[in-house]
Amino acid sequence: MKYARLNRLFGMSGNCFDVAIDHGMFNEGAFLGGIENMHDAIATVASAAPDAIQLPPGTAPILQSIPGKARPALVLRTDIANVYGNPLPRRLFSEVITDPVAQGVALDAACVVVNLLMLPDQPEVHQTCIQNINQLKRACDLAGMPLMVEPLVMQDNAKAGGGYMVDGDIDKILPLVRQAVELGADIIKADPCDDVTEYSRVIEIAQGIPVLVRGGGKVSDEVILSRTAELMKQGARGIVYGRNVIHHDNPAGMTKALMSVVHDGTSVADALAMI
Repeated sequence: MKYARLNRLFGMSGNCFDVAIDHGMFNEGAFLGGIENMHDAIATVASAAPDAIQLPPGTAPILQSIPGKARPALVLRTDIANVYGNPLPRRLFSEVITDPVAQGVALDAACVVVNLLMLPDQPEVHQTCIQNINQLKRACDLAGMPLMVEPLVMQDNAKAGGGYMVDGDIDKILPLVRQAVELGADIIKADPCDDVTEYSRVIEIAQGIPVLVRGGGKVSDEVILSRTAELMKQGARGIVYGRNVIHHDNPAGMTKALMSVVHDGTSVADALAMI
């Protein structure tokens, strides 16, 4: 069943575009822009037919209630962390939902996703993430559920202003991606590096495990499409973008443009014309 679920994600082209709409899980008001109404947000993105939509357990049923065979696959977010605020809370945590794989099976998820966080001077959070992955790995294998691990190297929140501020230093990204592989990830969801022309090093260190690249902060249409095209050339198997879709004036058009780049190798100019 694991390979059947992977086929739902990667399809005929062997690539995947997963739209992340799981930001409400993290209790940050600034993350809710564009997803205040999840019924509308999910319906809009689903209508553009990405390969998958990433959701928490509370709003996953909205996606799964859409009728028909063309519904995007569900990637289920399984953990909650309080690491994005500025200032950081007095005590940090990263906690997995109860029976995450059983919930994934009940929701007909194609995959479950969990963080592997690396914050400056916060080794306890990193240790908890490793424990979370270890908890999920065996349960995923027994249920035939693919495990997506999200190794995130983050900047100091005070320096970065809070939020999803990633550290694009490839020398920090590489060992964390490799750790995710060694812990048993079936899919890696990794940060972009500062120089995307070096991303083949991340692909190599993943040892054949498919790498999907996070979108990072909101940027212009041309920048995100150009970056995506280069990442695919570097060997990425797809992308997991959130804010560059849900905060867009035309999220369905942006989804279609990115799908074309990921699956068909469409030029940036032609993709821009789809928006």
